[in-house]
Amino acid sequence: MTSHERVIGSLILAVGTLLAGWLIGRGLMAWRTADRYVTVKGFSEREVRADIALWPIRFVSTNDNLGRAQADIKKSKDIILSFVEKQGIDPKTVEIQKFEVTDILANPYRGTGAVQSRYIISQTLMVRSKDPAKVIAASQAIGELVDAGVILSANPGMESTPSYLFTGLNTLKPEMIAEATANARQAAEQFAKDSGSRVGSIRKASQGVFEILPRDRTPGVMEWMQPQKTVRVVSTIEYYLQD
Repeated sequence: MTSHERVIGSLILAVGTLLAGWLIGRGLMAWRTADRYVTVKGFSEREVRADIALWPIRFVSTNDNLGRAQADIKKSKDIILSFVEKQGIDPKTVEIQKFEVTDILANPYRGTGAVQSRYIISQTLMVRSKDPAKVIAASQAIGELVDAGVILSANPGMESTPSYLFTGLNTLKPEMIAEATANARQAAEQFAKDSGSRVGSIRKASQGVFEILPRDRTPGVMEWMQPQKTVRVVSTIEYYLQD
């Protein structure tokens, strides 16, 4: 082997050694970085107001004559529609959801006593409005229906009080996710400062689930019962820590 060839071989060996050392160093650094991270949570909240109200109104009529019972139920329906219109709610948005006729004499489990009102007719009207304030006002004035002779009845398996819905969640999501992420980053930076480190890139992130909660969280009060609500999201993020 000539001296020229020996020089080239030595250079190749030196470069290989340096490259191996650099790769090993990078591997150790990556291993150390991967082992050091912090898990933080960031949250965002917004107070919102319902934009849709649903109010089921169930009413009944009873009579020993089916025709009279039908006339009474129609009269009650007209009174309710007039009441709704008086409250500023378009009657065209009111839907008939249930219409039931019960013949007491057709019930095989009835008692043997005399029946004064053979027929019971029940009907449910669903009031739907994009102005919950009007439904709130109407529900508080429901005594006017009783004064007008409407016989109100609870809905079997269904609350007869209004339900308030918020449908604008998608418009809030981008802004709230950004705020929750910034909140988590701030917490990570404080932790890094206290530990003498720096916050690196994100190791793992979980957006979390958006929740619509009642604004006033008191026992027995459900979210759908309150026009005012709180939207919340909690994000969980892991950040690498660097020296």
